Amino acid sequence: MGDLIIQVEDLYKSYGAVEAVRGISFGVEQGEVFGLLGPNGAGKTSTVEILEGLRTPDRGLARVCGLDPSESGDAFKEKIGAVLQSTSLPDKLRVGEAIELFAHFYHRRANTDELLERFQLTEKRGAFYSHLSGGQKQRLALAMALVNDPEVVFLDEPTAGLDPQVRREIYDIIEELKRGRKTVLLTTHYIEEAERLCDRVAIVDHGCVMALGTPRELKRSSAGTTRIEVRLARPTKNGLLGHLEGVSDCREFAGTYVLHSAKPPQTIVALVKQLESESNELQSLEMFSPSLEDVFIELTGRRLRE
Repeated sequence: MGDLIIQVEDLYKSYGAVEAVRGISFGVEQGEVFGLLGPNGAGKTSTVEILEGLRTPDRGLARVCGLDPSESGDAFKEKIGAVLQSTSLPDKLRVGEAIELFAHFYHRRANTDELLERFQLTEKRGAFYSHLSGGQKQRLALAMALVNDPEVVFLDEPTAGLDPQVRREIYDIIEELKRGRKTVLLTTHYIEEAERLCDRVAIVDHGCVMALGTPRELKRSSAGTTRIEVRLARPTKNGLLGHLEGVSDCREFAGTYVLHSAKPPQTIVALVKQLESESNELQSLEMFSPSLEDVFIELTGRRLRE
């Protein structure tokens, strides 16, 4: 590891009886795009809000640019930019007014005209916030997060609820930040987002880091297995498919059986024979190369988006 610009050690945060963050630890290097990947409620947002200085941890260490987010005040805010999970501005605030207002919060300011051009918002400079599309609102949120030319950018579910085309536009912006050597901490529950954008990923569930590494390293833990997803005309006996040749793991999710197999051809032959023996029918069968979804299933027994 090189110099860490973000340090998290044994972090805890509870809300009443709910323990949202339970001993999370990780570090992020300068210029790295680091992802927290996990389902809703995994503790990702609580962790990021602590790092942004919006919440105080119950215990543990959190440092960004060597500063404690909960104690560093304006000096800390000058160093970070953030896109929260939900951004809302006054309906009658114009795009140009919003970016100029945010620029005046900081001593160091980027060129707001260039930011609007960069995020394809120049023609919307005079538009009311309420008249923007979802994608335009998210691009404006990103522009405001970069108005102080921050060292670290926090993106909490930056593409949630956006259509695929707008999501790809946001991906391009994040990849541009990566080329510019900005340090980015990204939370997501989209597999393709983590695999495409992140240098390293921490898989988070129930407030804990379940696994950490590059996407390639994490997928390598499932190397040698293929994911086979099948739907049947009728449910089969519980656990029966897990005993087919080559199958190392079998789970059922809402009528879809997910098998991990080291011998896909033998598994499929055995599956067909099994279904014939019980007069059942195969409705669909799909095969997939190992992904971060498979790592998550194997670690937690759940899918990322159940």
